[in-house]
Amino acid sequence: MSGRTDSDTDPEIAEAAEQDEHAEDARRARWIAAGTGGLLSLAGLAAALLRLTESAPALVPAAYALGAAVCALAAVLGSKGRTRRALWLLIAGSMVMALGDQFD
Repeated sequence: MSGRTDSDTDPEIAEAAEQDEHAEDARRARWIAAGTGGLLSLAGLAAALLRLTESAPALVPAAYALGAAVCALAAVLGSKGRTRRALWLLIAGSMVMALGDQFD
């Protein structure tokens, strides 16, 4: 058992594995941002259509539609890799839809 003392993993191999791991995390973040944005935009559009058919003030469906548009923009940005901006837009879009719900 007298192996070489410098027989650890090659630093280039370890660095490549770490980059692959970061690439996988970034890919997962893009999918999550795009999927969440799409889901929230569909929910906002459905709520806007439901509120439009009822006797709600005009501000309510407009707020839901605006929130859905912001979430759709977040989905587009998320799919292009701008996940931090997409997260903030998802939060803003959800807050606009919640504000519309308060007017109801």
